[in-house]
Order: sequence, then structure tokens, then C-alpha cells
Amino acid sequence: MAAKSDYYDILGVSKGASADELKKAYRKQALEWHPDRHAGSDKEAAEKRFKEINEAYQVLSDSQKRSAYDQFGHSAFAPGGGSAGFSGNPFAGGAQGGKYGPFTYTYTTSGGGQNPFGNYDFGDPFDIFESFFGGGSPFRQKQIPRYSIAIEFMDAVKGVEKEVSIEGKRRKIKIPAGVDEGSRIKFDDFILSVNIKPHKLFERDGADIYIKVSIPYSLAALGGEIDVPTVEGEVRIKVHSGTQPETMLRLAGKGITNVRGRGRGDQYVKLSIAVPERLNREQKNAIEELQSEGL
Repeated sequence: MAAKSDYYDILGVSKGASADELKKAYRKQALEWHPDRHAGSDKEAAEKRFKEINEAYQVLSDSQKRSAYDQFGHSAFAPGGGSAGFSGNPFAGGAQGGKYGPFTYTYTTSGGGQNPFGNYDFGDPFDIFESFFGGGSPFRQKQIPRYSIAIEFMDAVKGVEKEVSIEGKRRKIKIPAGVDEGSRIKFDDFILSVNIKPHKLFERDGADIYIKVSIPYSLAALGGEIDVPTVEGEVRIKVHSGTQPETMLRLAGKGITNVRGRGRGDQYVKLSIAVPERLNREQKNAIEELQSEGL
């Protein structure tokens, strides 16, 4: 059996990383290796890496598990490994699962069994719904069905109502605006983990939105206005004369609504300058004239 990679190496952090550093590293890695961002032969490798990233964060974001891992390594979670109080794999939970409609699900009990990471239900890496909706530890003894659902980027931004099939029964569920990747929502009789599909234009970090926009050299030099997409539609922004490549503009309040209803994030626009691949003679002469003047 191949040796497992170090959890700190997987997330790209040092052993002294803070909780915020761990969370930021997790978000970056999860976004890069989300299976929906890969296709063909790369998808299988991305799925494997995505599981490793989530497994590493599940351990390192929990102070008790992290302490055991720092002391005993992966053996802390192997059957019979670790110290007293960590005598078994905390992820082994007698997992029994299946699939209904758009969901995968896992029942977790206190007995031994297969690793629930095998069916893509990673719990809640950010645990942001625990205090908002109420509930206790995801490792509770009571059998609670856990499902995961993939939704579109804009559905996560604005919220969405879905009709789903749970154990053969149709029901409507509401997913609030602002949910993030891996967020968990506790309903009366089950827990729902949310996976968000990547967007072709927008990238996300918490409640903030990032977008790259290319502008022509003439606009960067002379200044002007451009229309920029946001999650609420296009807005017109001013580009100052002499704008340099990789300039970042902040659009305050144009990000994502906080899931707990406290304000919104911002949108950041990164400007790149497009260099034309071909020039006609007149354009070439104009640029050569600028070059001769040291511009």
C-alpha cells in the first residue's frame, strides 16, 4: 500500500499554520482541484486530489484530531493506532450509503467500517451553518442521513429552491443565498452538504468575487470607461489614463451576500492589457513613432 501524503504538504502550509491560514489554503486548493474544472483523463486525478484536500482539512481544522495527527501521524486514525482517546479511526463510522436523484448520502454510526471519504461526503470544512441552523457534532452517534448536492455558481450566490428525491420521496428544499463550497445545511431529518460548480468568469474567496478583464493598450494609456460583469449585471467603471498591467480595482459591495445576512463582499477586477497579434501598416507606424519618443 502506498504511503499517504502529509496533510500539511497537501494543503501547502507549515505545521504552525493558523486556522485562518488553513482555511485560505483549503479554499485555494479546493477551487483549483474541483473535479468540475477538469475533463478527460485529468478528471480522475482531480477527483483523487480533491478527496485528499478535503480529508486533510477535516483533520487539521479540528484541534483534537490535529493534535493526534501531529503526535502520531496517519497511524492516529488507523484501527488500533494512536493514543488513548484516539484508539480508532475517527472517520470510520460504519458508513452505509447510496444515491437518490442528485444526492449521494452516507449514514454514519459508531461502529467500525469503511472510510466515508469514499463517497464524496466530506462534512462541512467551514462549519458555518452549525450555529446558524443549530445542531451538534457531525460525529454524533445518532443515525442522521447526510446528502450532498452540486449547484450552479449563481444559484449559490442568489439562493435557490430545488425539488429533490430523498429515499423515493419528492420534496422541496431551499438553499440560502451566499452558501460556500462545502457548506452544510441542517434540515429537520437530514444534513445537506453543498458543492458549487465553477463559473466561467467569476472566482470566489468567501464573500468576495474576482474577475479578470482584458483592455486594449490605447484604453490603458489614454483612459476611458468599460462595462464589467458582476453577479448583479454589468456596471460601468472608469479606467484612469496610464493604467498599468495587473492593476486591481475594487467594486465595494458588489460581491456575495453574507449567508448570515450581514452585509456583502466586494468584487475585485484585475486588468490585463491586450497586445494585438497583428498590426496594419498605419498602426505599426504609429507604434514605431511612440517607440522613437521613448513611449
